[in-house]
Amino acid sequence: MRHMGDVLAGIQATWEFETDSVLIRFERGIRTPKLLSSLRERRVPHEALASVTLTPGKRGTVVLHAVPRPGVDPLMEAAAGQLKEGCDPYRLVLPAERETLAEYYADELRALLGPDAGRPAERYLVSAPQAPLGFKAYDGKASFDGSNVAFRWFWTGASSAKWKAGDQSFAVSELSGVEWRSPEVFEGYLRLLRRGDADVSDGAESAAAQADQDPAAVVFGLGYGPVHESLPFAAAVLESIRSQTPAPALTAPASRRDPADIADRIRHLGDLHLAGLVTDEEFTRKKAELLAEL
Repeated sequence: MRHMGDVLAGIQATWEFETDSVLIRFERGIRTPKLLSSLRERRVPHEALASVTLTPGKRGTVVLHAVPRPGVDPLMEAAAGQLKEGCDPYRLVLPAERETLAEYYADELRALLGPDAGRPAERYLVSAPQAPLGFKAYDGKASFDGSNVAFRWFWTGASSAKWKAGDQSFAVSELSGVEWRSPEVFEGYLRLLRRGDADVSDGAESAAAQADQDPAAVVFGLGYGPVHESLPFAAAVLESIRSQTPAPALTAPASRRDPADIADRIRHLGDLHLAGLVTDEEFTRKKAELLAEL
């Protein structure tokens, strides 16, 4: 941006524009969605953005929306499109009289979008909330210390299958992902996906029913596993899983052949050609192949 430290104050949040990122600070108040209050602030690098829009909002407002690239934010990846519009941390709602100012900053951000803006990211660029984190589900208490996820069952809610399995602890290194279904819809849950596990889904049984029986899952309910607690939890686990997943090994460049060896082979090929054992076409093609190895 042109002026590091410029601030655009909106309803329930402010955006501070810095040289390489946007620092989003959320207000803490009774009208601010609990998820945004719990996030407090988020730093979004310019390279994390796919697009920037400015559209009319409700009741005399405009909405500045910095759309993140897929794969840059573990919170949005865990949410998987289930967040209500008002809980989207990338939306800034402003009074309509600030539309001209908002358009200025939207143009500034658009000018900073990089060549990868239209592509999914290979790594997270926006940080998840930090551990330790925890929340109460309907059937147990979930906690995460940064290295391990633990489930401690409640006798009032846990299924017999979970009681039989006992309290659970999962090292991040054992996990491949997290599945979060919002508690604001029917049959919400959080399930840990373990490396090497087969897909256990069954069309005859709902995902929530499976979660009720799965010791690697906790189920939500009215007042249990609220979005502002369970979603940051899921995002933090996802970020830790990604950080412990080895990066793909780089392919070593093919070793080049010794020029002297190539020269000897071309000479030998020439001798075969002169002796009539190799046709003109074969000689030309094979010589070109040998030269390409240099």
